[in-house]
Amino acid sequence: MPPPSSPTVFVVDDDAAIRKAVLRLLRSAGIAAAAFASPSEFLAQHDPTSPGCLVLDIAMPGFNGLQLQTALGEKGSSLPIIFLTGHGNVSKSVQAMKHGAFDFLTKPVKDRDLLTAIRAAIETDAFVRLEKAKMSEILAHLDTLTPREREVLEHVAAGKLNKQIAGDLSITEATVKMHRARVMVKMKVQSVAELARLAERCGIRGTNSLESAA
Repeated sequence: MPPPSSPTVFVVDDDAAIRKAVLRLLRSAGIAAAAFASPSEFLAQHDPTSPGCLVLDIAMPGFNGLQLQTALGEKGSSLPIIFLTGHGNVSKSVQAMKHGAFDFLTKPVKDRDLLTAIRAAIETDAFVRLEKAKMSEILAHLDTLTPREREVLEHVAAGKLNKQIAGDLSITEATVKMHRARVMVKMKVQSVAELARLAERCGIRGTNSLESAA
């Protein structure tokens, strides 16, 4: 298999001819791919950190495509899934899309349509992974704050001035400025506006005086 850093298209289909055809198409397009004859085989070897997408047959004996989608969802996987079906089953299509399927294509699928869907899925996966990495970094910075620095951050997120924060926390404005400066260094931001945006992104909505009094 390609290294985890390389986007890989995982093809899961119990039809050997389909697997071979899709692999040939992907390799001719310069896209790394790995094929599996069953969902169980895929799950046994899948590394959740591997970027890419999943091209998945929806109708397979035993453990089918929809069940694999559910299993991956329960594991917290965000791997985009492109379903393939030879039956054009509308109800299954709706079920798959409701559970977050990236696309749903009917066999026989045109090479161009499949490649377009795959490239879009890989791009989406890369974006989602990047955003997750950014959020993990932000949360790691947040964890370095002291309880008092966290309080100051919550007040800054509420749009309060240093004088207001000082009054709410019963400390001097100079102390507020010191804590705010430390928070900005730890959160690696250059402005109060940027700090407020990061706080909101982390779900910190801020604390107002009425809430504090209550």
